[in-house]
Amino acid sequence: MKTWIEKREAEKQHQVKVNPQTFADMPAGCMMLIPTPKIVDKYVKQINKGSFFYSKDLRKKMALDYKSDNSCPLVTGISLRIISEAAYEEYKSGTKPEDITPFWRTVEPYSKLADKLTCGIDFILDYQKKEGIELI
Repeated sequence: MKTWIEKREAEKQHQVKVNPQTFADMPAGCMMLIPTPKIVDKYVKQINKGSFFYSKDLRKKMALDYKSDNSCPLVTGISLRIISEAAYEEYKSGTKPEDITPFWRTVEPYSKLADKLTCGIDFILDYQKKEGIELI
């Protein structure tokens, strides 16, 4: 079985497709980016310390850069899980927090995603608190 780091680093190609039907917050016919974990990781690493990007905003930012209307919420969510777990694997192996992907800047602590993460909600809350991130 692959580690989360291996899943994050896998060589995959992103896709831009026409969304065939209304899905989540995207109407049928819009152009949809299907990102890779590497792409999501790159964008999360660009979030400034002390800032928070909701996944909806992250999806829009990635889509604009890839000439799309939005990014697939399902694949973005899966990629966020992969990069979060990979970062936590690195952290557990001794990598300094400042050298891992700061997933706490985009994972809402009481979200379904946070519930699934190995690090637990307290890890996310702790790092958000350390950076002065306060979510309503």
